[in-house]
Amino acid sequence: MKKLIKNGLIVDGSGNPGFKGDVLLDGGVIEKIAPSIEADGVLVIDAAGLVVAPGFIDTHSHSDLQILVEPEVAPKVMQGITTEVLGQDGISMAPLPTQYISPWRKNLAGLDGDSDQIDWTFENTENYLNMVDAVKPGLNECYLVPHGNIRMEAMGLENRLPNEEELEKMRQITRREMEAGAVGLSTGLIYMPCAYSESLEIIEMCKVVAEYDGIFVIHQRSEADTILDSMEEVIKIGRESGVKIHYSHFKVCGKKNWDKVEKVVELLETAKKEGIRVSFDQYPYVAGSTMLGVILPPWVHDGGTDKVLERLADPELRKKMVYDIEHGIPGWDNFVEFAGLDQIFVTSVKTEKNKDAIGLSLTELGKLRGKDPYEATFDLLYEEENAVGMVDFYGTEEHVIRFMKRPEMNACTDGLLGGKPHPRVYGAFPRILGKYVREEKALTLEEAVYKMTKKPATTFNMTGRGEIKEGYAADICIFNPETVIDKGTFVEPIQYPEGIEYVIVGGEVTVEKGKHTGKRNGVVLRMKGKEVIR
Repeated sequence: MKKLIKNGLIVDGSGNPGFKGDVLLDGGVIEKIAPSIEADGVLVIDAAGLVVAPGFIDTHSHSDLQILVEPEVAPKVMQGITTEVLGQDGISMAPLPTQYISPWRKNLAGLDGDSDQIDWTFENTENYLNMVDAVKPGLNECYLVPHGNIRMEAMGLENRLPNEEELEKMRQITRREMEAGAVGLSTGLIYMPCAYSESLEIIEMCKVVAEYDGIFVIHQRSEADTILDSMEEVIKIGRESGVKIHYSHFKVCGKKNWDKVEKVVELLETAKKEGIRVSFDQYPYVAGSTMLGVILPPWVHDGGTDKVLERLADPELRKKMVYDIEHGIPGWDNFVEFAGLDQIFVTSVKTEKNKDAIGLSLTELGKLRGKDPYEATFDLLYEEENAVGMVDFYGTEEHVIRFMKRPEMNACTDGLLGGKPHPRVYGAFPRILGKYVREEKALTLEEAVYKMTKKPATTFNMTGRGEIKEGYAADICIFNPETVIDKGTFVEPIQYPEGIEYVIVGGEVTVEKGKHTGKRNGVVLRMKGKEVIR
């Protein structure tokens, strides 16, 4: 049945001023937009007093496993997200050679979780995306091929540089996965095995991605002490490969590094003047979230998770870990240094034994266990086989707003879905609309919607999405501009937002009057030619 959205303020995603009007949807397509539309035999949605916007696009998502287990992905849809980009941080589901399934599941668990409910023998991106299609996802999904997975298939999990034969294999795997529909390449240069690489390796893969006009999405090597050197490396990759650069969850971490913000902005401007295409995404919070294992010095991770556990079992190596954390290692982003043991909180574990750790800071964990907080943390990582999530506080509201207003910025959640997650999983997009548009007036409504819709669609080559435009995909979010806000806190993050009244995915009403309808009408979007389409 056709759907007619009447009487709303249409903020179409272009950045232009909103206007009153009606929108007619036919199946999965926007058929007509006009000041007034009359039609018989249609489902009418009265949007009086509400904003009618394109569905939001989350360019940094960690639903890679969850989409196969709970395909509704309700935390995303309920905040107005209709499309998300999987395969982040260089560590994801595919490619996955069968001989590496066991160690890779352990490596992946801290970011994307683990499950025995799926068949892990999918091997490559084509088969993985077909699995996603088969479960009928609740929103649209596209995929970045992860650097770590490519490296693993080409040369295993060792801490060394590739030889020429292995580098050529990386190029071939990258091409195979781009041909399978990946929209680009991701890396996370604080995660193993990506962190073992140097720029040349990445440049060679990015040259392949650039042939497709794909995007290179990067959790850069440092967001703290050496962020300027790190940004120079990323810009060099863009310069020498010709690929589009997209920085993940852009920020500057740690009080002692806040004076670097101006130089960070200068580097963005310099890259733009040079003709390098640069963009970034950002979640609207002063705290981040990742796997707790990143607090361990890099050498602890050599050889994968099984080696991590061996080292955690060695009392003498634990002493060396503490020394390196306390004294630092040049070029290593030391989370304990820039956040502190009292500002890093456990968000997820995989066993019942340690559920009492969830919500505690590492300092509080030490008190609960009656141990030094380092020892308590090492015990937790060992007992949970490194599958522990965390939240860390690193920044200021002033810097959040500064980067939010940059032309390179689009919104994201970076949402890890397990345990007691970061509240951004449930509320990143409504938080921008409520806190930063309505309350702080840091952005206009039109600017914010643009940064949630057309901007990411353009950045990721999503043809026919990101705008309310005739002939475009019928992905729509209808919200109340006077009430929209995130509700989740760091203490109680699992709360759906207020003010998201309707969400329409591919022409089907997935959220109606703030309630999930159970409909799942998403599709997998694949790169074809130089466009990301159905």
